[in-house]
Amino acid sequence: MTLHGYLLLGLVLFSMGLFAVLWRRNLIAVLIGVELMMNAASLNIMAFNHYRVSDPSTGQIFVLIIIGLAAAEVAIFLSIILNLYRVQREIDVEGITELRG
Repeated sequence: MTLHGYLLLGLVLFSMGLFAVLWRRNLIAVLIGVELMMNAASLNIMAFNHYRVSDPSTGQIFVLIIIGLAAAEVAIFLSIILNLYRVQREIDVEGITELRG
């Protein structure tokens, strides 16, 4: 697979994630969309790293940082979703108007 193939795959993944974030009403679907966008960015970083950079560890370090951020984001986002569901019994984006403690 060439660099253009990886970039096209990354574009498709990012577009699917952007669609999920902008047009879905469910918070779980929004979380999946954000994860897809992070994976597309990681794929593009690794593709450029493989084809353009002489030192392979540079891109790998960036991708490991993105994976760590994605794991932390999922943990925080899921805890917020669970608390919202306990309080309001829904996880629809339109139905949630305010965050109360």
